Amino acid sequence: MIAALKAIFVHSEYNSQIFRIIEGVLCKNKHFTGRKGMDIWMVFVLAQVRLCLNISYETLHNLANNHYALRFVMGIEREFGFERIELEYQNIYDNVTLLDDQTVRQLNEIIVSFGHEVFKKKEGAALRLKTDSFVVEGNVHFPTDYNLLWDCLRKCLDTVEKFLDKYEGIVGWRKITNWRAETKGLMRELGKASSSGGKNKEQRVKESARKYLVKAKMLVAKLIKEIPSLPVGDIGDLAAHYVLEEFMSLANKHIDLIERRVLNGEQIPHCEKMFSVFEQYTEMIKKGKLHPNVELGKLFAITTDQYDLIIDYQPMEEEKDRDILLPLADRVLDRYSVNSWSFDKGYWNKENKDLLQLEVPNVIMPKLGKRTEKETEEEHAPVFKKLKKKHSAIESNINELEHRGLDRCPDKSYQHFKNYLGLGVCAYNLKKIGRALMEQQRELVKLKTLRQAA
Repeated sequence: MIAALKAIFVHSEYNSQIFRIIEGVLCKNKHFTGRKGMDIWMVFVLAQVRLCLNISYETLHNLANNHYALRFVMGIEREFGFERIELEYQNIYDNVTLLDDQTVRQLNEIIVSFGHEVFKKKEGAALRLKTDSFVVEGNVHFPTDYNLLWDCLRKCLDTVEKFLDKYEGIVGWRKITNWRAETKGLMRELGKASSSGGKNKEQRVKESARKYLVKAKMLVAKLIKEIPSLPVGDIGDLAAHYVLEEFMSLANKHIDLIERRVLNGEQIPHCEKMFSVFEQYTEMIKKGKLHPNVELGKLFAITTDQYDLIIDYQPMEEEKDRDILLPLADRVLDRYSVNSWSFDKGYWNKENKDLLQLEVPNVIMPKLGKRTEKETEEEHAPVFKKLKKKHSAIESNINELEHRGLDRCPDKSYQHFKNYLGLGVCAYNLKKIGRALMEQQRELVKLKTLRQAA
């Protein structure tokens, strides 16, 4: 990746494009006050290093201040006698997180263009594409309605404690520690009853649920009563009131779900379930795998070309593979000429295939279900079988992406989740380009050595 970053930096055309895009984001509405900060190149390098190595901000902070080669690439390593430049953790975090999803998409287009030049793609040459999806997990624990209720209640108590620490004279919360301990104990008791076996299990589960719900309802009622006594002295207090009301609303939702599921024996529709009260975009996804049989996160679709570069990516919003195909085709065919495009059975739809064949000569989309005689003949054609075998290469691309950090996103909020996915794709592409550059350099050295020997 360092080789690719170095090549981009010395290439004036791509260098200026990247700087122009990032400058439009980082310098928007900023005033030149003379304070020390980070330049555009440093932000870009650190964002890519974090995802390429799949490291935390703490490790990135350590590398930025102590890794000799990385500091040279960033342009901050100095000779003896000069003042050493040190980067603060918060400075790194604040600047790297400014790279939003739209900005990262533009950067990836430039990186892909540079990659095609490195791989010596002829101008106007058609691409051979492969598309597939996989799950990027969110930073959430395994959800049950009773532990999600506990999450809501403990966040309400955390918020109240912030008011108690900030202001003196707030009454009514002398036993807040007891509220927390008793509520958590009843939640654990319900969890133990649900996971254990033995006689009268259903009765024990219902009894534990009743006790838990009684305590939860009492706490919510107390919060409603005491909210007016919590002061609003500044904008932080106003935000805390908003957080408190949000988690109280979610607590009421999960109280209702537990009553319906455990006490009334009702089967809760999937659309009413919530899988995290913090990362509410989280979906429970079943892809038919033996392990893991269930994943918590978002489906992420990628499209790679014959050079293994990712030219398009998309987080899927509770969509199936076949639902995203036409918008994907519009984006890709607007930018590239495509000779072949392969998919797995999840993308099959007769209308999708017919429309795509109007623009792409070879559409490899195995039918989901029973095939007609004509479809069987088409799928046994030599070209179809050859390109279908090549489609499996995208699985190795997905595996490498997961090693670039896209197995599980540690960042909070859906906006940062999308930013993280885009930066992971950029880091993957830079790694592929860097490998190609180093291989080309080795070939040149080898050729030069042979010439000298001759």
